[in-house]
Amino acid sequence: MNQSPDTTRRAFIKLGALAASATFLPQLVGCSNSSSSSSTESTTVVTTSAESAKKVGLQLYTLRELMGKDPVGTLKNVADIGYKEVESFGYGDGKFFGKTPKEYAALLNDLGLSGPSGHYTTGKTMPNAKGTLTNGWQQAVDDAAAIGQKYMVCAYLFPEERTKLDDYKQFVDLFNKSAEVCKAAGIQFCYHNHDFEFKAIDGQMPYDVLLSGTDKDMVQLELDLYWATFAGQDPVELFKKHPGRFPLWHVKDMEKTAEKAFAPVGTGSIDFQRIFDARETSGMTHYFVEQDVCKLPPLESIAISYENVGKLKV
Repeated sequence: MNQSPDTTRRAFIKLGALAASATFLPQLVGCSNSSSSSSTESTTVVTTSAESAKKVGLQLYTLRELMGKDPVGTLKNVADIGYKEVESFGYGDGKFFGKTPKEYAALLNDLGLSGPSGHYTTGKTMPNAKGTLTNGWQQAVDDAAAIGQKYMVCAYLFPEERTKLDDYKQFVDLFNKSAEVCKAAGIQFCYHNHDFEFKAIDGQMPYDVLLSGTDKDMVQLELDLYWATFAGQDPVELFKKHPGRFPLWHVKDMEKTAEKAFAPVGTGSIDFQRIFDARETSGMTHYFVEQDVCKLPPLESIAISYENVGKLKV
């Protein structure tokens, strides 16, 4: 069964409600993708022939069901495939995937992984959740610093948070203030896009409102290459328009179909080599493979993506 991009947003909303309320875990099955029944029964290692010295990263949301059932075994599989960096999601109430910062940092270190970046939400939709931009942000920043994160990313604006242009103007202030707390801890604040930021409201593009209103050094960007492309934007042109402001990327492919569904990197329609050729213009320092919905078992999908990223000149 195919799923539309909007379906994955709804799954993200469910996930955010669970994770931020610190009930992470077995309930993540509610965020199933199209291959959930087969992909969560086992954490058998998927091997790949790709050998790469590059620090290829993975956004762990791709493996959300597996992480909910067996974070240790799943992270071991990620490391065995060859990934060197991971980007977290679902931090809440002082825990990463149910583990304290000290426990999570030790786990990553034991597996030869690092966690340079993590995703967070604003807290406006779930005001009682701790570990968001509006509730417990200082602790979130302290915990991120404790595990060695260099970037904290606002991952998503829920639909009810962005009904009008003034909502985005309020986020400008929130992002600037959140970034100040990050800066004091030596962490860079970023914002991650989807496609809705590129849909005009009252004649203005919300993405432009966010970028023009925030301090370009304090608030930088994680460009989701799939969603930008889905919205009709050219990532390279965005880099040229805002040089040096995109230290993080989500490397995510798009099927060559009318559906434009998510696909393992290198099997779809996006010209990643052209984008990587512009990495210096963008200011990219880390990139993370991600696939919101996997038609294949997720571990198999990320193994294919890893192998194909290894073929790029990075």
